Amino acid sequence: MNRLRITFLLLACCCIGICSMAKEVSVSSPDGTITVCIGVKDNKPYYAVSRGTTMIVTPSHLGFQLDGGLLGDNVRMIGKKTISKDETWQQVWGEEDVVRNHYNELTVTFEERVGKKEQMNVQFRVFNDGIGFRYILPHKKGDKYCIQDELTEITLAHDAKAWSIPTNRTSYFEGLYTCDLLSRKDTVCTPLTIEYEKDLYLAIHEAALEDYASINITPQLSPEGDAERTVRLKTALTPWQSGVKVYCEGETKSPWRTIIIAQTPGELMTSRLMLNLNEPSKIEDTSWIEPGRYIGVWWSIHKKQNTWEMGPTHGATTQNVKRYIDFAARHGFNGVLAEGWNQGWGRGEKISYLKPYPDFDIEAVCSYALSKGVRFIGHTETWGNAKLLEEQMDEAFSWYQKLGIRVVKTGYVGHLFDGKELPKSQYGIRHYRKVIETAAKYQIMIDNHEPAMPTGIQRTWPNLMTQEGVRGQEYNAWDVKGGNPPAHTVTLPFTRCLAGPTDFTPAIFNFSEVVKGTHPHSTLAKQLGEFVVIYSPLQMAADAIENYEGQPALTFIESCPTTWSKTLVPHAEIGKYVTVARKQRDGDSWFVGSITNEEARELDLKLDFLDADKQYRAVIYEDGPDADFEKNPYPMTIRQEEVNSNSTLKLKLARSGGAAIRIEKTR
Repeated sequence: MNRLRITFLLLACCCIGICSMAKEVSVSSPDGTITVCIGVKDNKPYYAVSRGTTMIVTPSHLGFQLDGGLLGDNVRMIGKKTISKDETWQQVWGEEDVVRNHYNELTVTFEERVGKKEQMNVQFRVFNDGIGFRYILPHKKGDKYCIQDELTEITLAHDAKAWSIPTNRTSYFEGLYTCDLLSRKDTVCTPLTIEYEKDLYLAIHEAALEDYASINITPQLSPEGDAERTVRLKTALTPWQSGVKVYCEGETKSPWRTIIIAQTPGELMTSRLMLNLNEPSKIEDTSWIEPGRYIGVWWSIHKKQNTWEMGPTHGATTQNVKRYIDFAARHGFNGVLAEGWNQGWGRGEKISYLKPYPDFDIEAVCSYALSKGVRFIGHTETWGNAKLLEEQMDEAFSWYQKLGIRVVKTGYVGHLFDGKELPKSQYGIRHYRKVIETAAKYQIMIDNHEPAMPTGIQRTWPNLMTQEGVRGQEYNAWDVKGGNPPAHTVTLPFTRCLAGPTDFTPAIFNFSEVVKGTHPHSTLAKQLGEFVVIYSPLQMAADAIENYEGQPALTFIESCPTTWSKTLVPHAEIGKYVTVARKQRDGDSWFVGSITNEEARELDLKLDFLDADKQYRAVIYEDGPDADFEKNPYPMTIRQEEVNSNSTLKLKLARSGGAAIRIEKTR
């Protein structure tokens, strides 16, 4: 047994010993594998987390710097309360039909020993796949105060490999996730994904961000003299311009600080811990909330063939959008997006969400779409002028509802909201929430671009369908550095996608270039695989319709649902490859996406997830024999196999290639 292993065992025993003391308490997961210990040492509150005999989080500080002083610097534990829950709940849409919410909860009350003797409740929920904890500051109604800093720490027992994007050098979360030791990283955004040790993976994030500041994490390696070389992850909240992190009134509940604890990367993807920590739906009648596939006048604009603003090549004209509607109706898409339909895109133009350009008859377009069984998707780019949208959205959303518009894509291209505040700050979080709630009032679903990082709010407000917050497909149109590398979309499922539905906009079929060297660095089959792997209940087939006409690959997208009853991850290695299998809702068919990085590979896909004693037909869209993302991205073959639950499909993925499979029950 090596020294490091001995250290882990001693730490784990120490945690168990700590919890056995009179002033310390503990709570474990329902299956007993994860334990959280909470206590007071040197008058400071702490918690620690272990999984079995492995110490994950060593004793870590809890507390705040308030405008009135430190809270959590000189405390005693004065109370505790425990509950357990085991329930299931139905998702309006999602990667599963039903979610199990099974946890043990411990709420601990700390009180300052001197002064006003302010109290701080810390609520822990421990699931079989991780933990969540949040603060509840029980101030009286009307009390106003400020959080200057949240002093939460997550001190890992040792350094580890991690994937993240930096906070200070990333706009709109549109960065490439890079892998390095935690100790070498600057302040990072969450989700922060960690390969902690063999067969142990962590994902650190937050849940239920409502009226608070977004979290960032700053790693600090302990000094060289420290034998354990722990890595302390310090909370760094996104500030207001004033420097205040959170303005509070009365009782304040922080977001949940979450740690998914999994044995495989695939288990990170299938954890529903974050969703379970959000409140149930506040929308009683959800019958109008409809997932689906859509197309749009979007890629042609990014490829410089059309423009957002009115002119000779304007994309959002009445005639052009009707052409897209006709295509959508023929091929089973239920929505058409047109950006640039409203005034405010040209130089010096005032933004209006109520005035279309003269060459776009929105009433005629919406009526035409409905007659074809399709709906027009609205778009409200703000350029960061959040107040303008708030001033117009009641009138605009009411009008959109009358026109039959059910989905609005919001946008915030502007580094500061209203010229002063960060979108990730409490200011921005309040705005996003206003938009979601107002949209719900008018039965409108939201696709939010340039968002705060998602935290599972879609459970509470299921009209928040999908969000960007990712380096998406558009970088493959105009990025001067060449677009997204092959490993990008096999890293996202274990990083950004852990935060929730991701509007990446897959399914580009034509890899022609406007900027030399910039195009999707994938094969055509990989583009199909991404349609399944990167989850979004509103999934856009992003290419221009001319590039879909007569293309056999489109038949897969035409048949692929966007909401599911079950999701499995048969293969997964972060940054290398991933296979995702999803079962359609209200049906027996399965859809599979498998994608790889710049390395070609062969994978055996066991179909043991199929119903036993039933027969199926697998339609496999895969890389052709000569496919290669650099030399020849287009070759793709379509083959069929009769399969059952005992079958194994051989997947041969080209470099940055993929496969997409539809498995239909035959008897």
